[in-house]
Amino acid sequence: MAFSALLRPALLAAARSPRMERTVTKLPVTKTLVDRFVAGETEAQAIAATRSILSSGRYISIDYLGEDTTDLDQANDTVTHYLTLLSSLAELAPSAEGNSTPRSIEVSLKLSALGQFLSHDGHKVAYDNAHKICTAAEVAGAWVTVDAEDHTTTDSTLSIVRELRQDFPSLGTVLQAYLKRTEADCKDLSGPGSRIRLCKGAYKEPASVAYQDKADVDEAYLRCLRILMNGYGYPMVASHDPRMVDAASRQAAATGRTADQFELQMLYGIRDREQLRLINDQQHLRVYLPYGQQWYGYFMRRLAERPANLGFFLRSVASRT
Repeated sequence: MAFSALLRPALLAAARSPRMERTVTKLPVTKTLVDRFVAGETEAQAIAATRSILSSGRYISIDYLGEDTTDLDQANDTVTHYLTLLSSLAELAPSAEGNSTPRSIEVSLKLSALGQFLSHDGHKVAYDNAHKICTAAEVAGAWVTVDAEDHTTTDSTLSIVRELRQDFPSLGTVLQAYLKRTEADCKDLSGPGSRIRLCKGAYKEPASVAYQDKADVDEAYLRCLRILMNGYGYPMVASHDPRMVDAASRQAAATGRTADQFELQMLYGIRDREQLRLINDQQHLRVYLPYGQQWYGYFMRRLAERPANLGFFLRSVASRT
């Protein structure tokens, strides 16, 4: 087993460790990598990065980082931040875009940052807060997609998504291919008007609910992709794996989808040159752009996913000890 594969579970566990967060965030080398994956800590920095990405012909999905909120005031602060962000984004959205597919600007939400884990009425609080953001997004001409988190939140998240879609039919959601339930979820959620972002998955999950072997995860991703491409919604193919990107193009062609009927998605700071190449090949590509002060969990999951980044980080740390 590769060294990086051995460390991946440890990194995913560290992503939820307050003690490790205090240690990692104090390392000077951390900022170098964080700057690569995160578009700053402020809204102004996120807007500047958004302008640059949109000017290149790429679309954008902006995530104000935060999760696992157990404080009502903090959840309300997150909502206020998204409302302010959407007001700023309204100035960037093309006026002629309207309700067309696809929209160039999207925001991504984690329901746990909106109060989903609150001990009293967490489901209702998260729903109400997401509803406020979706309403503002409609005014701004932006899409909204609800992010996936670990498997313990999936039932609650998809329940809230179904409720929200009654008022906001274009609401998207994320499904993680490594969860064994996801093929059934793809079949259930790929109806007319749906938008599904399919990713492999980035949380530490037990073998009882998630595939552990990379080859099994890849095969599950391809099966889920096939379901979505044969469905009636708008597949959003979130992967940096060239095999998955090629498979998406082949399956789109086989099912008669035009370029406007699906999109590719990649993370901010990863394979930037390839992103631009795909745009030049007339593919639709959306960049997932995170920002904010609560970047630690996101950063650790990116290290776990990318052995090259992990190696750079460890070599840098070793050189300072």
